[in-house]
Amino acid sequence: MHTVNKTSSYFIELEEKYGAHNYHPLPVVLQKGKGVFVWDVEGRKYYDFLSAYSAVNQGHSHPKIVDALVNQAQKLALTSRAFYNANLGEYEKKITELFGFDKVLPMNSGAEAVETAVKLARKWSYEVKGISENAAKIVVCENNFHGRTTTIVSFSNDPDANRNYGPFTPGFIKIPYNDLGALEETLKNDSAHIAAFLVEPIQGEAGVYVPDEGFLKGASELCEKYNVLFIADEVQTGIARTGKLIACHHEDVQPDILILGKALSGGMYPVSAVLANDEIMNVIKPGQHGSTFGGNPIACAVAVAALDVVEEENLSERAEKLGQLFRNEIQKLIEKTDLIKGVRGKGLLNAILINDTPESKTAWNLCLSLRDNGLLAKPTHGNIIRLAPPLVITEKEILDCVSIIEKTVLEFKKD
Repeated sequence: MHTVNKTSSYFIELEEKYGAHNYHPLPVVLQKGKGVFVWDVEGRKYYDFLSAYSAVNQGHSHPKIVDALVNQAQKLALTSRAFYNANLGEYEKKITELFGFDKVLPMNSGAEAVETAVKLARKWSYEVKGISENAAKIVVCENNFHGRTTTIVSFSNDPDANRNYGPFTPGFIKIPYNDLGALEETLKNDSAHIAAFLVEPIQGEAGVYVPDEGFLKGASELCEKYNVLFIADEVQTGIARTGKLIACHHEDVQPDILILGKALSGGMYPVSAVLANDEIMNVIKPGQHGSTFGGNPIACAVAVAALDVVEEENLSERAEKLGQLFRNEIQKLIEKTDLIKGVRGKGLLNAILINDTPESKTAWNLCLSLRDNGLLAKPTHGNIIRLAPPLVITEKEILDCVSIIEKTVLEFKKD
């Protein structure tokens, strides 16, 4: 029987008709990935410079992670936590030793892990710190992005995230990001009711905002001073992305609670984790929190393989070195054009700032031109383009991508 090859427009129209319109994807339909490259349904090849929002740090379809997934899926996929399984303990040992914690609580999505950390911090504050019931507060930062659940959007200040989703969960105090003075004042005024400070070491979704040197260290020390838990959301910045295993390590900070996700599985499977020491984690007793899929055998096998790849291929060191190179090269480009007004980032989590308003279409149109020249990236907040390739990228490939970006930018005409 003769079959007609289905085009990109066919798949885009299917999604438009049958899918909820809660995303606005770049118009490219991908069907294959390998390492730093992806291919669309017409067979065109692209550099992936988003890495599924830093989930695919180990590269697309890494053979070691694929093998772990396939082998485990053929044996045992899911038991629930009603029974022990032969993978969970090995994974728990691996991740706690690697990140330096006593215990891990396994979940699936990043948002679930953030919810878990919020619950854990509140429970600790009532049962260990001694805050009176239902009075605990958690300090968060403006322009945060921690996920999409009702509790999390309760403390977002992005109208797209929370308009018409109320009523909201109380108990959160918002302060400016990268402002130790505001944090100290808040803690000093109300430390008796504050359970935790929840922060992204780099605000990724907000546009790759890197705080001042010393912010994380100072925040951690203030939390210790006022007996408040320091919670690091490293769902996007963790697992070698910024040039260290977690971004907090750039300032030798060990959070009280660490939230991981995305690249914990190399993008192969939804795996997230909350790590803490016994004094905190032991407040959760049987039946008080859980997940049917959390800690399932496939997730555990995949996560162990994904973490092995990070260590074996020195992805932290590679991200550090190539990130420096990338920013230096983009800085040279900035001197040749008015279209880009800055580059910022750490490791291979970077952003270029487009010299136009957030309301303009310039960054979007530039991403369409980058796509046409073989590189995929996506704007955030209108005039910022996040650039985050898989960490397995080589120096030669980085320089090739810089050439693509330079050619695109220098040939680009604003509408």
